[in-house]
Amino acid sequence: MAEVFHHSLFLSGPQGRLEALLWTSPLDKPPFVAVVCHPHPLYGGTMHNKVVFQAAKALHARGATVLRFNFRGAGQSEGEHDRGIGEQHDVRAAIDYLAGEFPGRPILLAGFSFGSSVGMRVGCADARVDRLIGLGLPVDSPNVDMGFLRACTKPRLIVQGANDQFGSRATLESLFAALPEPKQLVFVDGADHFFTGHLDKVAAAIDAWLAAS
Repeated sequence: MAEVFHHSLFLSGPQGRLEALLWTSPLDKPPFVAVVCHPHPLYGGTMHNKVVFQAAKALHARGATVLRFNFRGAGQSEGEHDRGIGEQHDVRAAIDYLAGEFPGRPILLAGFSFGSSVGMRVGCADARVDRLIGLGLPVDSPNVDMGFLRACTKPRLIVQGANDQFGSRATLESLFAALPEPKQLVFVDGADHFFTGHLDKVAAAIDAWLAAS
């Protein structure tokens, strides 16, 4: 990645500044712009998480401008963790930034783990977002309800480790069967929740889905 395309910045968030990284596209008019949401900040999740980085890299390789940011209270972002409630406003702040800086460009929203439950909820409801990617959906975690996806008709890709300890294959398959089209589900054989040793397969799934859409 050329250094010229890598920008550190702060977004204006509802509880203060949100630390962010922007990878701009070498194209004058990128085919789309994207925001990638990180896993649970109380368990070490930040925008530098390996899964988040790999997803951002795959999106950027497709010519997209990609924004990652730290939720409130993570890294240098101001504010305090709010159990996924206030974090939804953080996601909207990231979407606001992309919509303002790149008017007219389609917006894709991706999220990993906690970032998928918070980000996809906002992305399903926000008319500015036209596609969604969920990685490692924590469907078996207490206090996580992914049922909102049943009312979401936007194109969705879900990539899950076949051995995900926070989202079993059986639970996810049951949820996925109830979701409206268009949708795609990819299980990565042998992978745990963090896709340890299988990050290349996450990137490949994202790239194949983008190529076909």
